Amino acid sequence: MDRTVRLQLHPTPEQAHALQETLRQFTTAFNAVCAYGWQHAERNGVKLHHAMYYQTKAACPGLVSDLLIQARVKATEAVKSALTWKARKEAISPQKRAKALKRGKPAPAFIPVTCPHSLLCPVRYNEKTYAIKWDMQQVRLSTSMGKISIPFTIAHYHASHTGCKVASADLIERKGKFWLHVVVSVPEPLVAPCDEVIGVDLGLNRPAVTSHRQFLGGRHWKEVDRRRFRLRRHLQSKGTRSAKRHLKRLSGKQKRFHRDCDHVLSKRLVHSSPAGATIVFENLTHIRESSRIGRGKGNRKKDTKRKLHSWTFEQLYRFTLYKANERGIRVERIDPRHTSQTCSRCGYQARNNRRSQSLFHCRSCGYQLNADFNAAQNIRSKYLASIGRPLAGGSPSIDLSCPPPGEMQAPCL
Repeated sequence: MDRTVRLQLHPTPEQAHALQETLRQFTTAFNAVCAYGWQHAERNGVKLHHAMYYQTKAACPGLVSDLLIQARVKATEAVKSALTWKARKEAISPQKRAKALKRGKPAPAFIPVTCPHSLLCPVRYNEKTYAIKWDMQQVRLSTSMGKISIPFTIAHYHASHTGCKVASADLIERKGKFWLHVVVSVPEPLVAPCDEVIGVDLGLNRPAVTSHRQFLGGRHWKEVDRRRFRLRRHLQSKGTRSAKRHLKRLSGKQKRFHRDCDHVLSKRLVHSSPAGATIVFENLTHIRESSRIGRGKGNRKKDTKRKLHSWTFEQLYRFTLYKANERGIRVERIDPRHTSQTCSRCGYQARNNRRSQSLFHCRSCGYQLNADFNAAQNIRSKYLASIGRPLAGGSPSIDLSCPPPGEMQAPCL
C-alpha cells in the first residue's frame, strides 16, 4: 500500500531562498510545456519532451535534468486532462442547451476550458533527486543552487510510517512554510476475510447511515456550515478593506472543516466494521447532473443546490478506502438507482414510498422505517445480489432486496 507522509521542513533563510527559486523555475518549465501542448493539442509525453526539453533547459538553467523531466511529466498529465475535459464539454454543451430550451429556460452559458497554468507548481522529486535520513530527521534535496540538507519534523500520526521505503515526493510552499509530501510503501495487513457486509447510505441531511442501524455524523456540522456560509456572504457583500482581511483569514476554513468531518466519519465507519468485512457505498459520481434535488423554488432551492455542489462524497470515499485497507476491509460501490424508492422488506418500488426526507412507508406492505436506514439495507442487499450471495437466513436475492423470513417490522425512526 502507498501512503503519503507530510514532513514540515525547517530551512535556513539561504535554503528557503533556494527552495523558492527551485519552485519558480519548476513552475516556469511546467507552464511552458502546458502552453505548447495546449497550442498544438499534443498529449504525447515523448513528443512534448523532444519539443520542449532544450527550450525549458535554457529558461531554467538551475534545474537538473531529472527535475525538468518531472516538470514535463506533470505538464503532460495536466494537458491530457484538460484536452479530455475540453472535448467532453464541447460534446455535451449542445445537449444541455437543447434541454434548457425545451424546458423554457435560458440556455446556459458555455464556459470554455482554458490552458492549464500554475502560479506555483509543486516540485516533484524521485529517488535520484532526493534522499531521506529517518534516524537523523533530515532530507537532502536537489535545488537550483545544488543539493542541500534540511531538517524536518513529522507528525505523531505519521510516526508509524518512518523507515518505510520511499517513492516520489512533492515540495510545497504554503503561507511561507515548506512541506514535503513523501509517498511511502506500507506492507499489506494479513487479515482473513469475513462474510460481513455493511451498506452505507450517504446524504445531505444525515452524513452516513449504515445497514447496522448506525446514524453517523454530528448534527452540529450542518449549522457550522450554514453559519460560515452566511458570514462569508455578508463579508463579500460589504466589500470593505476590513471585510477583505477577514475573508482572507477565512480562506480555506470551510474546505478544512469538510476535510476534518470526512476524516471523522470515515474513521467511525472503518472502526465500527469488523476486520476483513466489506463496506458498500453508492456510486454518486454523476449525482450533480442527474439529481432532482434542489428543483424547488426560492431560497430553499438555492440552499439545497449549494449543499449538493459542496458535498464531498468522493473525498469521504477516498478517506474510507485508505483507512479500510489498513484493516483488511474491502470498499465497494454499486449503482444507486432506486435504492431510496424500494422497500427493503417486500421489494416494491415506487417514488411515493418515501413520504418525506426521513420517513419511508411502503405502499404495498405498509413497512415503515427511517428512509436512510431503508436505503442502507437496500445497498447491502443489492451488493449481495450482484455477487450471488444469499441474504442471512434466505435464498439469493433476485431483486433489489429480499427480506429474511420472520423479520419484524422496524419502528419508525
